[in-house]
Amino acid sequence: MKNNERNILFFLIGSSFLIRFILSFWLELGNDEVYYYTYALYPAWSYFDHPPMVGWFIRIFSFNLLLQGEWAVRLTSVVLGTFNTYLIYVIGKSLKDKESGVYAALLYTSSIYCFVISGLFILPDTPQSTFWLLAIFAFLKSITSSELNKTSRSWLLAAGIFTGMALLSKYTSAFLWVGAVAYILFFNRKWLKSKELYISILISALFFLPVILWNIQNDWISFTYHGERVDLSKARFRIDYLMSELGGQFLYNNPIVVITVFMAAISFLKGKHFLNKSDGNFLLLISFPIIFTFILVSTFRATLPHWSGPGYYALILLGGCWLAWKRKTRGLKKIPFHLRIALSFLILVLIVGVAQIQFGLLIKPDVQKGIFRGKKDFSLDMYGWRQLGERFSDIKQRDEKLRKIEPNAPIISFRWFPAANLDYYAAQPNQTYVLAMGNLERIHHYAWINHYRGGFHQGMDAWYIVSGRDYKDPSQLCEDCWSSIIPTDTLPIIRNHDTAMYFLIYHLKNLKVLPPDPLTTLKN
Repeated sequence: MKNNERNILFFLIGSSFLIRFILSFWLELGNDEVYYYTYALYPAWSYFDHPPMVGWFIRIFSFNLLLQGEWAVRLTSVVLGTFNTYLIYVIGKSLKDKESGVYAALLYTSSIYCFVISGLFILPDTPQSTFWLLAIFAFLKSITSSELNKTSRSWLLAAGIFTGMALLSKYTSAFLWVGAVAYILFFNRKWLKSKELYISILISALFFLPVILWNIQNDWISFTYHGERVDLSKARFRIDYLMSELGGQFLYNNPIVVITVFMAAISFLKGKHFLNKSDGNFLLLISFPIIFTFILVSTFRATLPHWSGPGYYALILLGGCWLAWKRKTRGLKKIPFHLRIALSFLILVLIVGVAQIQFGLLIKPDVQKGIFRGKKDFSLDMYGWRQLGERFSDIKQRDEKLRKIEPNAPIISFRWFPAANLDYYAAQPNQTYVLAMGNLERIHHYAWINHYRGGFHQGMDAWYIVSGRDYKDPSQLCEDCWSSIIPTDTLPIIRNHDTAMYFLIYHLKNLKVLPPDPLTTLKN
């Protein structure tokens, strides 16, 4: 590898690791991140809304939760996100040459989804990203080969393992087999006569078996829940959902990156075979199904743009090969201008995002809302929880000393978030715990956590902590369940010398009526 290319790759890997590591310390955990931390607290074969891999990885990288702090929770993302940069370089190099690998790494790093969402925040997408890339690599070494020899057969078995691990990370990994089987049917049917194909599919299924067994025990709740999210039978056309999905994909994956990779795809489809035809066809078939499926679903149902994120990995590889070809045929600069713009866009998003979260420079508090201020400021999802935990510690000690509430009474919440935020920042540091009241669609994994923690019992006291920007009246939690509800404190959260929002704290005294248990419907 030429020194200049090596320097670019090393700088990319080193700087991206450093930026991720610093931000993992500085930023408070988001709603999803603290929720997936509860997976690590209570290891299981699966969960209400996702397979178990993200929780397992948090435990592994934190040395069984020995390491504590936001950085420890995110260490999986920091390490795997950085490793993926090198991995996509290796795949790009194997597809064409070292330059293709470097360009793929640059495109990957420029993507907000790759760098931040799956590469900094700890989400199911984090382990999925690594196993998805490894599966792509293994499929490229196997089913695109013209010869069914010992090496290609072995790689196909490896693809089954990596796809199985990806399935244990996130359900959308099923699109890996959708793309692989589609490629075999359209372009390389010789593999249909190979026993390794069916063994590989079986391997993936065996890896996924724990999720199936957990769902058998829990009335197939995961598949019911996700099926309802994408059910089109009773939906009507929604242009706003479609535009949100298209705009989200465009922004999440970086507009410059999206334009580049689709230009590469169009160029390939027009016959500009800057890449081995079989490899290019496979990359398109591993990308388009997941991307366009969620675009289709979004015409009727609300979607989230990161659901289709893994579909861009193969397109990024295609884009890397296309840029390397253009450089050789048209004499582009080592790092083309538009790639510099793409990296600059990522840096700008990071700077603006962090500045808003930490200092509130762009969205100012809507002071006219009083204690309910902050409703429109999404950045407050990741700010103020540390302050709350510190202030709650003093309040808890004060009220327990005055015997206004039982020692170590639980904190009650009404939804999986802010339940998980309160769990991480207020309950655990103060030797108490969180219970959630509500139906299964609202409290998710907390329906099981309630049982792990002993649940509700008559006569108990509890704390109720709620932010003004996401307020729910405590009397609405469970009608006539408590003997009394006593407001105690209103805590201002200060950001950049201004009150960004408030937390309201209540005593819930003497539980008279037990709230409904959402899991009873699964047991019947």
